[in-house]
Amino acid sequence: MADLLRKGFLLGVGAALAGKEKLDAKLKELVAKGEITPQQAKDLIQRFVDKGEAKSNEWNEKNQEHMQKKVNDLGLATKADVDSLKQRISHLELRLQNSED
Repeated sequence: MADLLRKGFLLGVGAALAGKEKLDAKLKELVAKGEITPQQAKDLIQRFVDKGEAKSNEWNEKNQEHMQKKVNDLGLATKADVDSLKQRISHLELRLQNSED
């Protein structure tokens, strides 16, 4: 399973790089023809980067929501739950120790 995920990740990276290389080549061609300025080409690349970051953030948020739903559906304890239980145990141990004295 881990190998499949690694291959999928590498496929995505490869596709992204190939797409960026094609975009760079097309923009250089347009600049050379005088159809756009170098600044317009830079601005276009920045817009694509910004969109990519926004989409990545959106996917991360959706993934986080999905994982949280799975944790809730499975009834797994969260870190906050475990910390709360540790605190209660410590408090009870202290009360027990004080009652034995």
